Amino acid sequence: MNDQEKQRAVDILNKIMELELAGVVRYTHYSLMVYGYNRIPIVSWLKGNADESLAHAHKAGELVTLLGGHPSLKIGPLLETAKHDIGDILRESLEHEKTAIAAYFDLLKASEGVSVLLEEYAREMIVGEELHLDEVNKMLRKPGDVQPFDQ
Repeated sequence: MNDQEKQRAVDILNKIMELELAGVVRYTHYSLMVYGYNRIPIVSWLKGNADESLAHAHKAGELVTLLGGHPSLKIGPLLETAKHDIGDILRESLEHEKTAIAAYFDLLKASEGVSVLLEEYAREMIVGEELHLDEVNKMLRKPGDVQPFDQ
């Protein structure tokens, strides 16, 4: 990789790190705002997402330093809609995940043919994020609905 390609990768990885850290805050907040009969499994799922987001942020930061860059101290955008219905939380989560997956696709595009390490990392993360999007999509469906949820 030349210096320009490295800097582009570092910039994208820092954006990914910021988005994933925003996910930690977002999912932690959501886990505190769930009430009702299904609270325990949903809170557990949200806490798991927060932990996963932290692991993803750490992995992106490690790649930043591998490339000789400086990991960002910023955090991605946080949206407080003050809506705490489970459906609202899941729809907000879906939007956040779509933004994150777009950043991983940016990294894949920037690294194709330049770095197998970054290509494979981006592909692995895209697979995981797409599976997560599917999980949230299925949670947003009404019981018995087989068609994907469409906002």
